[in-house]
Amino acid sequence: MTKQAPPPLKVDTARVVVIGIGLWAVALVVLLVLGDRVDRLWTWTCLAAIGLALMGLWIMKLQGQFPRR
Repeated sequence: MTKQAPPPLKVDTARVVVIGIGLWAVALVVLLVLGDRVDRLWTWTCLAAIGLALMGLWIMKLQGQFPRR
């Protein structure tokens, strides 16, 4: 006897992406405050993550994935 799959969760993916952008922005600020004590690769990593997430939000908007209010 097989079990039925549970119903899919309803997740506000836009909110998840915005929270992720905020976390990467906080990490970027910390890295900028630390200055030359950290490798610049981490700064570029934060910038790339923020840029990719913004592109993801734009794609989500084009696909109509934003919740209707």
